[in-house]
Order: sequence, then structure tokens, then C-alpha cells
Amino acid sequence: MRSYGKLFATLAIGMVVMMSAVDFAEARRAGSGFGSRGTRTFDSAPATRTAPAPAAPIERTMTPQSQATRPAAAPNATTPARNGIFGGLGGGLMGGLLMGGLFGMLLGTGFGGGFGFLGLIFQGILIALLIGFLMRMFARRQQPAAPGASYSARQDMSGGAGQAPFQMPRMGGAAAAPARPKNPDEIGISNVDLDRFEAMLKQLQAAYAAEDYAALRKITTPEAMSYLAEELSENATKGLKNEVRDVHLVQGDVAETWREGPVDYATVAMRYEAIDVMRDRASGQVVEGDPDKPSESVELWTFTRKGRGEWLISAIQGAN
Repeated sequence: MRSYGKLFATLAIGMVVMMSAVDFAEARRAGSGFGSRGTRTFDSAPATRTAPAPAAPIERTMTPQSQATRPAAAPNATTPARNGIFGGLGGGLMGGLLMGGLFGMLLGTGFGGGFGFLGLIFQGILIALLIGFLMRMFARRQQPAAPGASYSARQDMSGGAGQAPFQMPRMGGAAAAPARPKNPDEIGISNVDLDRFEAMLKQLQAAYAAEDYAALRKITTPEAMSYLAEELSENATKGLKNEVRDVHLVQGDVAETWREGPVDYATVAMRYEAIDVMRDRASGQVVEGDPDKPSESVELWTFTRKGRGEWLISAIQGAN
């Protein structure tokens, strides 16, 4: 029986490992995200017309996940509740009086007769009521004012109509009402920036297909470059080569832009078509994809720059 138990335990561990490996492989095929979006790395980007569905979470990142804001401390469950007028200090005092009377009876003095006993109880009740009233007044003075409801400035940030293929978010007209959320485009993305994003989409795909590490380093952050190099290395180890060509941006819009100190961030949703196939590195035979039919992809790309420097690709998330 012991040998069978060890065998079953070994099989169970193996099944868990295999299921984990399958889940990881499926997540990779689904287009899990990588890179960094600064302090918003683990936040979902606002939905846009190009990418109405939530993007894949960023699973590979060097950004440490900050501790979530803890809610206000709830009353301690171990603190005993007050039990009416005989709870707390009043109950202790009343119990002391009764115990004193009982000891008096044992010693022969008693409660001073029947009426003396009733008078003692009445006095104890009055004292308990007075103590309870004073404690409630003191607690009310010590209770802090209730904080106001928090308001998230990152609500309702859907993109609006604009020039094709990119669509700029609605900027609003006259002065907005105080309850309106903050503009998703906090840094002011121009058409020049949008043209640059489209060009970088094509540059990265071409450099990735050519396995041109130098070209990739010029347009990506060191962190994003490390993940792209890892993927290229895995393909080479498996004897595969990814061919990507004829990239065409169909539609795009800005999800959100923000500034963290001297660093700007812009997350852009892009729907594009491309011939994307995987070939056997030795024979050139297609093992995945259609070399004659373009496939469509929807992804969220995050670009970053320091000051007014050049934009770099810092994160890519699938949104299909």
C-alpha cells in the first residue's frame, strides 16, 4: 500500500506539472503581455473602439507589483461587544455590589433587609445608567469624521472619432463639469507621434522577422528587448523562424497617455494585418499560418520617452 501511495503521489505531481505547462503554453499562444507600463503596468488600459475587449495582462515584467491599498481597518473582531446597561464598567460595578451583598449575608450582615436589598439594586441600576451615558458621550467626541467617497479620475476613457487610421480620443469642448473624468490624453499626442507609432509597428515586425537585434534595440526599451530576444532564441532552439511581412495598420486609437516625472507613456490600440507564418528553419516549410492570406491582430502597444526624446516600445499586449 505504501508503494502504491508513493506512486499515486508521483503521478499527481506529474499531472500538476503537465497542467501548468499546458496553461503556460496556451497563455503564450493567446498573446500574453510583456514589458512595462510604469506605475500602470498591472492596470487595465481603458477600452477603445479599436480594442473594446480587455487586453491580456502583462505577465512578464521587471516592474515590481506594489502593495494594493488596504481598506480602512474594520473593528477588531476580538473586541467584546457591549452587553446593554450591565456590560462593561456598569456590569462590573453591579456585579461587585451584588458580590459584596452576598458576602455580607454569609457574614450575618446581609443586605440590610428586603427593602435594603431592593434599594441597593435600584442604586446599582442608576449608577450603571449614568456610567453608560458618560461612556457614550465620550465615544462620540472621540469618533473621527467619516472620509469622503473616493473618485477615480480614470473612468469612462473610451476613444473618439478622428483621422484614420488613428483615432484621437475626445478632447471635449467648453469647460467640463467638475464630475467629468480626466482626459485620457494627458500629455497631448500629436499626429506626428501617431505617424511615428505606426512606423515603429512596421519597423519592429520587420526587425523581428529578420532577427535583427541591433534594429530592435534602437526602438525598444532594454526590458522589452530582452523579452523579444528570448522569444527569438526559443524559436531558434526549436528550429523555427517567424516570417512577418506586408504589415498594414487598419485602425488605431489612443487608450491613455500619462507622465511620471520626466517620463511620458502612451498606450495605443492598433488593429493591423500582416502575413505572419512560422517556417521550419532548415527546410523553409510553413508549419503554422497562411503565407498567402494576411491575418488580423489587435494589440495594445505602450511607448515611452524621456523628456522630448525618441519614443521607444516598452510593452506589448494582445487584445484579441
